[in-house]
Amino acid sequence: MNLPAPHALIAEDEPLLAAALQYELAQAWPELQVVATVGDGLSAVREALALRPEVLFFDIRMPGQSGLDAAAELVDAWPDGQPFPALVFLTAYDQYAVQAFEAQAVDYLLKPLQAGRLQKTVARVQALLAARSGAAPLPETTLAQLRSLLGAGLAPATGAAPTGGPLRFIQAGHGSRIDMVPVDEVLVFEAADKYVRVLTASREHLIRTPLRELLAQLDTQQFWQIHRGTLVRASAIASAVRSDSGKLTLQLHGRPEAFAVSRLYAAQFKAM
Repeated sequence: MNLPAPHALIAEDEPLLAAALQYELAQAWPELQVVATVGDGLSAVREALALRPEVLFFDIRMPGQSGLDAAAELVDAWPDGQPFPALVFLTAYDQYAVQAFEAQAVDYLLKPLQAGRLQKTVARVQALLAARSGAAPLPETTLAQLRSLLGAGLAPATGAAPTGGPLRFIQAGHGSRIDMVPVDEVLVFEAADKYVRVLTASREHLIRTPLRELLAQLDTQQFWQIHRGTLVRASAIASAVRSDSGKLTLQLHGRPEAFAVSRLYAAQFKAM
């Protein structure tokens, strides 16, 4: 029985590298059909959801949204009952990135491409696709790999490296006034466009410090990541509610709104 030809999407912001990858794939895997090539993370998510290819080649650093963040967004948006694509990340030679990929057994390709390395990647992806059965759920290993890579800080940094001990106060500007908000009073940190919302039981503040930079200075036992853009105080969690569609939300003591939990971080609430 002949299986249908697999499809792939390439997300790479350098046109020459994208063309080189498509050419090398045609040599190493003639049956693979590249159905789209895009140059940024937002387009990668949009096209992947529309075309649902079996394989994704995502550059780590792209305009607007990194390859890792695009993959994390896809995890949440991917339709239930559809096998999640095999992920291959593209990166320029960076020893730290390579070590992170190898530690998590994530497949990657170094730029510039090497035919021998690509053939090994193709063999791994082919084996993965052959081992899948129907509409298999998103493997927990894939979720764990993405969580670890996102936590490793491989996405482009936007602020200075943190110094000193754990964060004790948040400096939040309100016009000409700067409020010193004790971290002990904070219930939620939530990314919102160019800002991060800092929510206490009674107030909301906006700061420009990136969430990734804040996370490096916070106690992860106190603040749990529930979404790539949301941290909540663990001791403030009142309940976890799963909807009929399987979406998980949290209700916090002291806040009226509900907070969505990403598939990436839902495992920590299984006991609840």
